[in-house]
Amino acid sequence: MIRRNRREFLADVGRGMLVASVGWTAAVEMGLTSARADEPGGRLTFGPIEPLAGLMQDTPAEKLLPLLVARLKQGVSLRDLVAAGALANVRTFGGEDYVGFHTMMALAPAYAMSQEMPRGKEALPVLKVLYRNTSRMQAKGGSGAEVLRPVVADGSRSADVRELADAVRQAVHARDLERAERTYAAVQERPAEDAFNAILPTVFDATEVHRVVMPYRAWDLLPIVGREHAHFMLRQSVHYCVTMERNERSVKHYAGARQILPRMFDQFKLESRTLGTRAAEDGWIDQLATTFFRSTPEQAAEAAAAAIAEGMSIDSIGEAIALAANQLVLRDEGRPANQVSDGKGPGSVHGDSIGVHASDSANAWRNMARASNPRNAMACLILGAYQVADDRRNRGGDFLNWLPYPRPEHLEKVTATAGPELLAQLNDAIRSNDQARAAALVGRMGELGHPARPVFDILLQYGTSEDGALHAEKYYRTVCEEFQAARAPFKWRHLVGLARVTASEYGRPAPGYAEACRLIGV
Repeated sequence: MIRRNRREFLADVGRGMLVASVGWTAAVEMGLTSARADEPGGRLTFGPIEPLAGLMQDTPAEKLLPLLVARLKQGVSLRDLVAAGALANVRTFGGEDYVGFHTMMALAPAYAMSQEMPRGKEALPVLKVLYRNTSRMQAKGGSGAEVLRPVVADGSRSADVRELADAVRQAVHARDLERAERTYAAVQERPAEDAFNAILPTVFDATEVHRVVMPYRAWDLLPIVGREHAHFMLRQSVHYCVTMERNERSVKHYAGARQILPRMFDQFKLESRTLGTRAAEDGWIDQLATTFFRSTPEQAAEAAAAAIAEGMSIDSIGEAIALAANQLVLRDEGRPANQVSDGKGPGSVHGDSIGVHASDSANAWRNMARASNPRNAMACLILGAYQVADDRRNRGGDFLNWLPYPRPEHLEKVTATAGPELLAQLNDAIRSNDQARAAALVGRMGELGHPARPVFDILLQYGTSEDGALHAEKYYRTVCEEFQAARAPFKWRHLVGLARVTASEYGRPAPGYAEACRLIGV
């Protein structure tokens, strides 16, 4: 056992008693839930929520849902279930398993979706993702195959965050995972913001979708798992970045990101500038979005850096990046025959499509810009613009000449004007996998000034019931956030994109969904 003095022992006893008395959710808000090591080199454990996390790791998936529904009936909250699932996931996979980290990235979106569900159905999005979570943990060996272990910091805990970030980045460049972990561990006892800002410069070395979205969705989980878990949650990015660095082809492919960022900071003298707060007019945002979409990656990065130098706000530049990414959803001609896979047929645009990936990345960049320090915020905006332009040309397709949905020939077939009739037709279009008609119907509802909530309710239903090829929950949440943040003239573009993706993904029910419905009686 770890030798502890009497004060440490009594502090732990007191913390445990307090957590037991107030419950996990309140304990998270009070900062009482940090991960602890059982033994040197042993396991990370999570105090009072450890039994629930362990249950999710080691229960066969086919037995999981009855146990979770029983916990809900006993008073365990959905938030507690998500917290346990997230902590178990990160401990098990550490950012090294494709299905595993996609499931982690779906947990906060699923919890947000639960808040929008009709009464009595709130648990369904969460149960769906937790079933996927346990299925994957079981497939990889459960608690016997955990990637993340306790780590001891190497170096000064008082190091400047930027110096620490540079040291982490150097260790990753050296492909030395142990050194990178020990260096990054210096933030274990520091504020969550330090942990976030210390990992971002390493993330900046490649504009690859998972490298970008992973730290944002880990950050997005902190209100659920507790901000004291920031280092633990963001350790995933250390592992992911080292894995990418060990792939010479990957390093070469994304080399442009490493070159463009210092060049833009030098060219526009951004080191000496503060973040601007100038709000742009609608036309400026639309024009900048078009510039990002039609430019080379280098030109897009320069346009973003110039906007920063002019004092434009994070939200103005970020919205332009999101609108450019949305064009990739609206214009996509769908998967060609040589790119289909299980559950993603010819013409489909759901799952890891270029548009969904680009939109999730743009959403991550602008949210990370809001949460990080000024220098990192500038970098997020520059790289967000760079990536969306690169995404447009990187995976093939004639996006500059393809027309966005809804197209005129599809809009002219929408003759209904009443909200209920349009919604009924939208439901039918989704069930028919008719992407063009679904997009046209939602586009028409936006033109006519119908409320958005009934449209979201239909799309939420299918975002919950369908598998979505690992991306349904995350993209639904991306669109919700972008719709809320967007200016009025642009809001419905995002909703049209979601309608199209929903029509694409329909017809492949999510594993565990039917059982979850039966167990909660809906």
